[in-house]
Amino acid sequence: TFCNYWRPTCLVFLPIPFIWGPVGGGEDAPLLFWPSLGLFGILNEVARTLGRWIAEFDPLVRKAAKSAALVLATAPRTGLRLEKLRHRRVELMSEVAFSEDGQDLAYLLSITASPKNCCRFISVGNLTHVKGFHFGLQAYARAAISGSEYWIVGDGRMRGELERLAHRLGINDRVRFLGAQPRKEVLRLLSECHALVHPSLHDSGGWACLEAMAAARPVLCLNLGGPATQVTGETGFRCSPAFPSVAVQELSEAMKRIAGDPILQHEMGQAGRKRVCDHYLMKGRVQYFSECYRRAIQKDKQ
Repeated sequence: TFCNYWRPTCLVFLPIPFIWGPVGGGEDAPLLFWPSLGLFGILNEVARTLGRWIAEFDPLVRKAAKSAALVLATAPRTGLRLEKLRHRRVELMSEVAFSEDGQDLAYLLSITASPKNCCRFISVGNLTHVKGFHFGLQAYARAAISGSEYWIVGDGRMRGELERLAHRLGINDRVRFLGAQPRKEVLRLLSECHALVHPSLHDSGGWACLEAMAAARPVLCLNLGGPATQVTGETGFRCSPAFPSVAVQELSEAMKRIAGDPILQHEMGQAGRKRVCDHYLMKGRVQYFSECYRRAIQKDKQ
C-alpha cells in the first residue's frame, strides 16, 4: 500500500489472519508552518489532507483497519488516525531497517571519526517545501559558525528558492548545492560531514536519519513523524515544532553545540550507531514479525 494507511488492500479478504503494516501517511505539517510552504506547498498540503480524509470513508480502508489481527503504524500521528478507524490499540514500528549483509550498512559502519577540518553539516533529500531545508538554512545563518559549511544533496522544484534564500541570508559562499547524486556518492558525502540536518515536516520513515546514525553522525531533526521516533536525546537533537521561529532557534543552538563540542559529537554518533544496530536491523524485524504472526494465529484459533 505504498506505506499509506489510506490506500486499501484486498489482502484482508484472504481466509487467514491479516497483519497490516507498517503503514504511515498520517503525519501533517503543523498549521503554523504552512505559510512558509509557499502557495504550491499549501495547495499540496490541502489536497493531501482532503484526499486522506475522503479515503478514510473508503469501505476497503475501514475493513482493513477493523479486520486486521494487528495494525502497525510507522509514527504516532498515523497510529492515532488508525486507532480512530480501528477502535483498538495500534502498535508502532518503523518501516525502515538495514539488511545485516547489505553493502550500504557495511560501508556506513566502517566510517571512522569525523573529518578534522571545518565543521560541515549536510541535508539529503528531495528539495520540496515539506523537507524543511529552508529552516536548516535559516538556522545555519543564525548560528554563524566560523569556518563551517552546509552541503545540500538533492534536487527538486525548491532548489532555486533555496539558492536565493542562501544568498539573501549572506551564506551562499558557505552553502553548497550538490544536486542529485548516485547513492554511493551520497553515502561518501555523508562520511565527510559532521552532522545531518533533517528538519522534515512530515516523514513517516526517514532513511537519511538512520543512515547518518549508522555512520556515527548526530542528527538534527524536528520532533515530528518517523525521525522523532528514531532520534533520541542521546543520538541527536529533536527540535520543537511549536513555532517556525522556535524550530529555527533550536536548530541553530544544536548546530553550535555540535560545532563547539567534538566530544558530544562523538558520543552522539556512537550512540546513534548502537541504536541502529540494536533496533533497526532486519534480523530483529524478522523476529518481531514472527512473534506478531504467532500471536495472530493463536488468537484466530481461540
